Amino acid sequence: MAKKPQKGSAQIAGNKRAYHDYFIEEKIEAGVELQGWEVKSLREGRGQLSEAYVQIKNGEVYMIGSRITPLLSASTHIYADDTRTRKLLLHRREIDRLMGAVDQKGYTIVPLSLYWKRGMVKVEIGLAKGKKDHDKRATIKERDWNREKQRLLRHEHR
Repeated sequence: MAKKPQKGSAQIAGNKRAYHDYFIEEKIEAGVELQGWEVKSLREGRGQLSEAYVQIKNGEVYMIGSRITPLLSASTHIYADDTRTRKLLLHRREIDRLMGAVDQKGYTIVPLSLYWKRGMVKVEIGLAKGKKDHDKRATIKERDWNREKQRLLRHEHR
């Protein structure tokens, strides 16, 4: 079920912190229910996922804490709430599977990236397990070692 963003899709916002704090086990693409001013703001690249999380309420999936900064030219007759709760659009069987994973296996659902696909805004959500502090340290150590290896290889080829 997990679909990768296509080559033609342009990323609006990413959530690097999710990869640092969680082991991402599975990725799922979901549509986002947006208002007109939000789509215009996202076209200008004004989306942010750093503090966002996903929650399931009453059999519906919602993204909470994502920020879409309104443009100054946004309509004056509506109140633009930049951190409002946004509904995610998924098939019923996907929602049921996510609910099962969260309830029984202790998974968390985190938004990973916001991107355009065929003119529509999609969010990639990940089924994730939290990392412990020692896991984070191991990840940092491994990243530093890989960086050091690259540096040594570059110096060797000179």
